[in-house]
Amino acid sequence: MKNPAGIKSFGAHLRRLRMEKNWSQQELADTANIAKTTVQRIENAKFTVSLDVLISLSEALQIPLRELIDFPPHE
Repeated sequence: MKNPAGIKSFGAHLRRLRMEKNWSQQELADTANIAKTTVQRIENAKFTVSLDVLISLSEALQIPLRELIDFPPHE
């Protein structure tokens, strides 16, 4: 990974957004039509997200894509 700190920050941001909706990882995965393991891997900074997955997540969370990718650079 070229930017592990950024990947970790995005994972934490996604977890916060998911928890604000009181969703489990499975609920987010089902709503976004992706695998639960994908959500787990993103939140644990083990997966680099594709644009396709980002769009699915933003639609599932009902937020603009820019809000999904607007996260603190390093936590």
